[in-house]
Amino acid sequence: MKKTFFAVPILSRFSLFIAAAVILTSCGKYARSLDGYIKEGAPSNKEWSISADETLITKQSYKNFILKGQARTEEGSEASLYFHLEAQKSGYEVVLRNGPIDGSIKSGSLLAVRNLYRSLAEDGEWFDFEIAVRDKNVVISINGTNVVWYTEPMTPYRTLIHEHKRIGEGPIAVRGKSGKVEFRGLQIEPLPLDARNIDDVEMPVNERTDGVIRFQQKNFPVIDYHVHLKGGLTKDMAYDMSLRYGINYGVAPNAGEGGVGRMLADDKEVYEYYDEVKDMPFLRGVQGEGRRWTHTFSQEALNKFDYLFTDAMTIVDPKGRISRIYRPEEVHYDGMSKEEYMDYLVDQTVKILTNEPADIYANPTYLPQDMQADYDTYWTNERINKVLDVLVEHGIALEINAGLRLPSTKIIRMAKERGIKFTFGSNNANANFGKLEYCFEAVNACRLTKEDMWFPTMSRRAERKVVLYNNFEPIGK
Repeated sequence: MKKTFFAVPILSRFSLFIAAAVILTSCGKYARSLDGYIKEGAPSNKEWSISADETLITKQSYKNFILKGQARTEEGSEASLYFHLEAQKSGYEVVLRNGPIDGSIKSGSLLAVRNLYRSLAEDGEWFDFEIAVRDKNVVISINGTNVVWYTEPMTPYRTLIHEHKRIGEGPIAVRGKSGKVEFRGLQIEPLPLDARNIDDVEMPVNERTDGVIRFQQKNFPVIDYHVHLKGGLTKDMAYDMSLRYGINYGVAPNAGEGGVGRMLADDKEVYEYYDEVKDMPFLRGVQGEGRRWTHTFSQEALNKFDYLFTDAMTIVDPKGRISRIYRPEEVHYDGMSKEEYMDYLVDQTVKILTNEPADIYANPTYLPQDMQADYDTYWTNERINKVLDVLVEHGIALEINAGLRLPSTKIIRMAKERGIKFTFGSNNANANFGKLEYCFEAVNACRLTKEDMWFPTMSRRAERKVVLYNNFEPIGK
């Protein structure tokens, strides 16, 4: 097979090596050659490691290529692989970091372009990685699963600090960021200059107008925790959309009764669903649906998931009826004024969030259809603070819901002032939902930062007892 390299004179290649090495060794450590650890045609049999601020770099330049190998991280360790390094530019960066979903950027991420927050690899275990670059298309896989599929558009959006993250050509480098990361079996296959990914058939995202890339460039977590497989949306479709849009999806079934879409009825179905999605590049959530779910499912089964959320769109009305307030025919005022009904709805919300151990309050502050026009009137400061009190007490996150455009920015600001954390969610009805537009608007309007966002490592539900507060019969009775 003919070798296909960046066709520049040897002196120019060496100059690129020196320039890239200078960029990547700002802390003063000498850059060693990577050439002895990476082979063409067959995996290198060398096992080696890299520590914080150490850098290895190839003297050879590459444009199109497939780089594969294995890595092993330890707790808190991180390294990055760089490609298309050029003089005065540090190129694209692929992150290798594992561990819990704590807000840190995880293995396989194309940094600041496609950041990932759940890793398909574990600390202490060897895992496979592959980076394939063909023309403008970059595909990154971890343990055989594609986690990034990015095609750079003709006019990519880049902030000043990331302007160098562009398709080009240049050396490949490995740099340690923290702790020790081990490598073995590195192998590179140079590809022809006209190589194309025949499976890359979609038009690139228009980054001149795309909101996702703007948040990715700020390393602001772009996670939609509230995606349901319903209305024609399948696991495979959600996977493709997540890759294409650059949004981390948290895919969650409804566990309970009375909801729309796939409903899990018992622990057996919970475990079966978890096994379906556990190896896919989703965050794995579950929604407690109806008001009997805490009786129906064991905490052991629900704790398999990364997070759990519920809402107050289903209440028990004053006559003991299950009332889904998003269905007008189930909203019974029974002689109450709407102000009185609003007080009752707030009391139900407080009771739900106090007694049902959820991580996230979803579809927040939703009102029945005939009350929505007066949302700001009904949601007084006193009522808002009753709900926020419970979120503070139990460490529950407040969802910013893109589909419903809830809660209002006023309530988001009040929650931020009280130190409440936030998540993004779509609560899609079908496969045609947006790209978190209202969430981005709210972040900008309320000046939220990454530090305001919730991650599963912040969960406190394991500390909370399940209170059977509605006098339903518990499971097995």
